[in-house]
Amino acid sequence: MDETGETIRVTEQFENPPPIKNYPLYILHVIAKISAIVFFVIGSIIISLVLFPVLKLLFPSPKRFKKAGHHAISVIFRFFIGFMHITGCSALTVDDKKKFRNLKSCIIVANHPSLMDVVMLISLIPNADCMVNGSLGGKKNLLHIIVRQLYIPTFFTYEEMMEKCKESLQEGNCLIIFPEGTRSLASGQHSYKKGAARISLASGCPLIPVYIGGNDKRGLRKNDTVFMFNNQEKYHYIIKMKDEYVYPEAYKDLPEPAAAKRMTKKIHELLCDEANIEYIEFYKNDETRHANA
Repeated sequence: MDETGETIRVTEQFENPPPIKNYPLYILHVIAKISAIVFFVIGSIIISLVLFPVLKLLFPSPKRFKKAGHHAISVIFRFFIGFMHITGCSALTVDDKKKFRNLKSCIIVANHPSLMDVVMLISLIPNADCMVNGSLGGKKNLLHIIVRQLYIPTFFTYEEMMEKCKESLQEGNCLIIFPEGTRSLASGQHSYKKGAARISLASGCPLIPVYIGGNDKRGLRKNDTVFMFNNQEKYHYIIKMKDEYVYPEAYKDLPEPAAAKRMTKKIHELLCDEANIEYIEFYKNDETRHANA
């Protein structure tokens, strides 16, 4: 079968997954997922109304408050992931957690298969910063207190965004960026935007490709409903830091637009191909399991 035919087959399998084998377990997974959402909302309220005022008293300096806030959110997200594991909602496998903890002044670029990706990454990186959808920074949104004080909402102008990203990296933070700009499609990834490469070129900080894999994230993908879940098993996240980093120095002799384009292409090669291979292999294995059942 040619590449086009294989892609169509994988798309069809994602849109028409294997049937649910254990309905009681599936319902329990959905309940666990909804419980996790409620837990997250309640936790966000407590962080905004209780934890942040305490941190401001302990760390009156804005920079020290932001640093303490990043570490606190990382710890809280680790606790949240532990809650999801205990309830049977998800599992997390990481090749080397120490590598993530020791990162400093770099740009994490990752594929974006699900709603939980940024939570997983922040739990691993104590000094993680990230750009957050501007709507989450609005005063009508529950998370605006956290977003506005710790992270970078996207409602700023391009020049302001670049300056805030550079400042954060200079302070030793790791900036998390999903080059797709939104969650992946069920059948594969979107084209990559050049923003991460431009920030790397402007700041001199390297791009660290991180691949987020695992099983089908049905129920956490874009446009999925809250009552959807993986039809066969709990969510399994496998997070791998790629060995090959992308350094802006290697592209310094090129004009900025050309350098950003080539760096983005390199990131795409490191992340997108593996994702497509994994999707195909996952469903091939799943077909084998059903054939042998």
